[in-house]
Amino acid sequence: MSKIVDRTMAVFELFAQERRPLSLTDMTRLLDIPLSSCHDVIHALEARGYVYEIAPRAGYYPTRRLLNICNVISDHDSLVQRATPLLEALRDELQESITLAKATDLHVVYLQVLEPANPIRFTVQVGTEVRSIHATSAGKAVLGNLAPETLRGFLQSAELKRFTSATLTAKSKLMADIERSRERGWYLNNEESLDGVVTVSASFMWNGACHVVTAAGLAGRMHGKLDQIGRAVVRVCQALGEAGR
Repeated sequence: MSKIVDRTMAVFELFAQERRPLSLTDMTRLLDIPLSSCHDVIHALEARGYVYEIAPRAGYYPTRRLLNICNVISDHDSLVQRATPLLEALRDELQESITLAKATDLHVVYLQVLEPANPIRFTVQVGTEVRSIHATSAGKAVLGNLAPETLRGFLQSAELKRFTSATLTAKSKLMADIERSRERGWYLNNEESLDGVVTVSASFMWNGACHVVTAAGLAGRMHGKLDQIGRAVVRVCQALGEAGR
């Protein structure tokens, strides 16, 4: 990645993290980048109206310009626009966290995250990558969409890291789990990525790319309704897949 692009995005993420005006010295220290680089980024953003100086030597803070641009972009995301009402209905039906992710090769990134009212819930951030390709239901759903030879190639070279005592680290067991899941239509992560968290996923194609819908929650709540959750997630994926043809 270009250093200037990486540092520009890091600056915006830092403002979100700190939630206060920041001086060039603050940013240099917190991001561990040279003062000259920080100066270049901030003054380029200031020139384009994305940040402003609160007062001389009082620090900088973002304007609403980025928010306005992001709102326009978000309002014209055809997939998220089409998916959100269905995902909201699924969240309300199951009372669990619902996510939408897109796979690019074997990298899976969250596009939408909807949380239930329950104060004890599983959550992730939009734009972050799915934790694991072999220990999450979303990752398994992506693997289940691979051509047989591609899946075999992945299993031959993959290092199946253990996250919990339930993680499937034997390649034969992971293959059997994927085949079983493919037959029933949905994929299960039974505390394989995080202790106490169970997720259920199914996939659909949109504009020729694999996307995944996941329901995630605490094991104590999920275990008693896995079949119900699986059917509901598959139903939503089927509807989205038909819309994306």
